[in-house]
Order: sequence, then structure tokens, then C-alpha cells
Amino acid sequence: MQSIPVDTARLGVLRCAIAPEAKITNSETQEVKRDRDGNPVWTVAVTVRQDGRRISVIEIAVSGAPKGIEEGQIVKVTGLTAFVWSMGDRHGVSFRADAITPVQATAGQVKGGGA
Repeated sequence: MQSIPVDTARLGVLRCAIAPEAKITNSETQEVKRDRDGNPVWTVAVTVRQDGRRISVIEIAVSGAPKGIEEGQIVKVTGLTAFVWSMGDRHGVSFRADAITPVQATAGQVKGGGA
């Protein structure tokens, strides 16, 4: 699997689309995925909007439950890495981060809904 570090400064505004959820590995048993150190893995759906472009949604995995993240909130993503994968006829890109933290909104962001 090829890993690619992502420069989040070039992504524009990052906003939580779906609040953190535990990543489930088995839908029958509801078993939560764990990282190499045994920490539970959580996912956060984040919208990415660069100036003048469409909004994209990416799902980012992170170890441990991100604190203080709510839907619609602007977030900071630290240590974002993209992983290119393929299994048989299926292929795609997955994302993992070291941390996802809330960004304090300024008055202009609250009123205008964007940055």
C-alpha cells in the first residue's frame, strides 16, 4: 500500500460533516477496529473545500476518540496521510491522521458560515 503525506494547508477549509464514530470491523459483532497499540480507531467525515472548487468529503481514521468535534465545525487535521489501495477489482484511497481537533470559530465564520 502506497502512503502519501498530505499538505493540509493546501486543502482549504476542513469542516466536520459527520461527527466521530467508532470504526466497526465486523457488522455482526460490532467489534471496534484497533490500531497497532490497541487503541480504538475512530472515523470522522470531513468536507474539503478549496477556493472556487466543489466540496469533497473524505473519511479520516484516527486513533482514539477525537474530543470536542461536532458536525459543521471547522477542524484542524494533523499528520494526514493518504493510502492508495487495491484488492482484486476494487481500489481506492483511504485517509489516516495523527489528530483531528476543533478550530475556534471567529465572528466572521459564525455569521458567514465559512472561512
